[in-house]
Amino acid sequence: MADSKLLVPELNEAETMGAETARFEELLLQASKELQQAQTSRPESTQIQPQPGFCIKTNSSQGKVFINICHSPSIPPPADVTEDELLQMLEEDQAAFRIPMSLGEPHAELDAKGQGCTAYDVAVNSDFYRRMQNSDFLRELVITIAREGLEDKYSLQLNPEWRILKNRPFLGSISQQNIRSKQRPQIQELGNLCTADSPRPEEGPEKPHLNLWLEAPDLLLAEIDLPKLDGALGLSLEIGENHLVMGDHQQLYHLDTYIPLRINSEESKAAFHRKRRQLMVAMPLLSVPS
Repeated sequence: MADSKLLVPELNEAETMGAETARFEELLLQASKELQQAQTSRPESTQIQPQPGFCIKTNSSQGKVFINICHSPSIPPPADVTEDELLQMLEEDQAAFRIPMSLGEPHAELDAKGQGCTAYDVAVNSDFYRRMQNSDFLRELVITIAREGLEDKYSLQLNPEWRILKNRPFLGSISQQNIRSKQRPQIQELGNLCTADSPRPEEGPEKPHLNLWLEAPDLLLAEIDLPKLDGALGLSLEIGENHLVMGDHQQLYHLDTYIPLRINSEESKAAFHRKRRQLMVAMPLLSVPS
């Protein structure tokens, strides 16, 4: 579920520059205080029990690897788009479509021949899983993203060749997984959908300029220049633990950037500065950089 507090109302154009700056500083201070309160007042995760789906077999330099593709209604679904729309999105920007997944820890198992192997459990949303069962394209996309996610998370080098096991929905046992009790802010509708008369770029969205700096040891600030926009209407913002994604429904801008710090996405806040035409983002950190 998206955090409705992530984007605060626009700063009024009639406010003075000093008043705008003071208001933003107050916003940042509030975000930092709320971070401290959240760490003591709210559990960070909850346990889920994924349900089996299907199992794929591949290998790495360490031996055989099995990936149990599972599902749970507790995992948020991806955006509801048609396959044609998804193909177009992937052709324009492969990072534009995200499939929320829970990547489980590796567990040692025995294969059908009694030989040692490693298994991983990857869970997606249950409704999306049922849709994926009727689409070879979606199934292969999920497998590709799951493999890449495991490679990144556990520094693996998996064989690009794989196969789905027949009549075996999983290998070993599927363990419970911890997911965030309150989901990270996802791309959220913050205004009206653009109409047929809304201007659209001819050559795809522009990547805006991003300026990042540490305001304090536990607080990261960002300024995103959006000179083509005069307000926050239709802006969308997603902040993950080390990722920031921003876009707008007119498709004038798209930003997808990795941030090498652990961000408290639930306590992050943003404000659109109308005079500067900037989106300003305050991101409290989960751990202080050394």
